Amino acid sequence: MEAGDIAQHTSRRYNEELEGIRSRVLAMGGAVEDQIDQAMRALVGADSQLAEEVVAADHRINMQEVTLDEECNRILARRQPAAGDLRLIITILKIITDLERVGDESCKIARMAAQLSQMERSPHCYQALEHLAARARAMLTDALDAFARMDPRAALQVVHADEEVDREYEAIWRQNITFMMEDPRTIRRMLDIIWCARALERVGDHSRNIAEYVIFLVGGRDVRHISLQEMRAAVDRLHPPEPSAP
Repeated sequence: MEAGDIAQHTSRRYNEELEGIRSRVLAMGGAVEDQIDQAMRALVGADSQLAEEVVAADHRINMQEVTLDEECNRILARRQPAAGDLRLIITILKIITDLERVGDESCKIARMAAQLSQMERSPHCYQALEHLAARARAMLTDALDAFARMDPRAALQVVHADEEVDREYEAIWRQNITFMMEDPRTIRRMLDIIWCARALERVGDHSRNIAEYVIFLVGGRDVRHISLQEMRAAVDRLHPPEPSAP
């Protein structure tokens, strides 16, 4: 299934419905990306007002999920899609759930940002978090781009990237545990930072989920809970790699 396969129906209205819902999923993804950015700005800048705005705005992400869910169910009832169209609707229903949960993780960071803004801190204490946030944010962007282009090979790269995000999270966790052991006065602040890192690691997990849904959408193969090697083989069958230059 390629991006151009949508819009091959006799009904122009049906085509518009499918394209419209895809566009709205990507718009929701863009809103969630902005939410991550704002939460991290609130954290690094000790901006409690911005943190509160991020939390207060989360209802918009929730409403987008509800609206898209209702639209997908309406299409299922009225159009009774089959084959690729059915996979598209199933994929969208799964993606919007993960996007809403990414929004929830951003709210967690914003709440931690409000708490941390009241504490003393080292000017360099958030560097590792900023790097982790950049990686997790890039994973989400790449996963949404893979969905927009229906590109399983790009989706596979997102799955690869999740391993690096996991390693960075574990490094932050170990580092902050060490700080707490050396100076118990830092325990509360370090725990909040660990929770922020955990939220960012979860953003990576949700982005990986979206990437796996893209592979399912294109090839009809459920690649959840299989090894990376098996997933790579499944993608190679869908899109054989380019031959090496002589």
